[in-house]
Amino acid sequence: MTYSSDTDPGALRPSVLLYDWDNTLVDGWAGITAALNVVFAEFGHAPWTREDTRNRVRVSLRDSFPAMFGDRWEHARDLFYDSLRRQHLDHVAPMPGIADVLEAGRAWPQGVVSNKAGAFLRREVTHLGWDHYFGPIIGAGDAAMDKPDPAPLQMALQHLKRAADATVWYIGDTTLDMQTARAAGVTAVLIGYAAHDGGVERAAPDIHFPTPLSLRTRLHKLA
Repeated sequence: MTYSSDTDPGALRPSVLLYDWDNTLVDGWAGITAALNVVFAEFGHAPWTREDTRNRVRVSLRDSFPAMFGDRWEHARDLFYDSLRRQHLDHVAPMPGIADVLEAGRAWPQGVVSNKAGAFLRREVTHLGWDHYFGPIIGAGDAAMDKPDPAPLQMALQHLKRAADATVWYIGDTTLDMQTARAAGVTAVLIGYAAHDGGVERAAPDIHFPTPLSLRTRLHKLA
């Protein structure tokens, strides 16, 4: 069943708020694009724009690079991480309105589940001064499998000692995020219109918030 953001808030009160990272809480695409283009230059591939990266990057590196670079994918991985390590903190910035969402969300346990490598993810959280918002911060490589497998969400909930059920909200911006939520048995919450990923209908969320403001307003009502 799909709910819009004007559904009776009392019927939808969450117990836990878990978030995707890139394009949900932060804009880090410039750093990811720069690191990818270092790899592409080495392999003779055409460079990507920031919008190319935003539109194409979904699954984790360990799931995508073998298909992109074949038996040299580990070399490509090392180039990517070396480049990203040098400059990713120079590019990461909060998405507009998200700081207010996280403040409103402090009424609940909060965490992050991302397909960004865990070490980079946690550095970015600390760089933004957001450690106090989150319990678990789970990135690619931290669990046995990465999104859309439910393992990272399950790991976050184990950290919180919470069961996976419909009172857990997983908030993201892509169809893959919604698939991950459904695979884990939690509520799939879309923020934005997923215009870079086929739109709201393709994402098929359980709950849709068009903007961070609408999500913040709902959380204030539910707190």
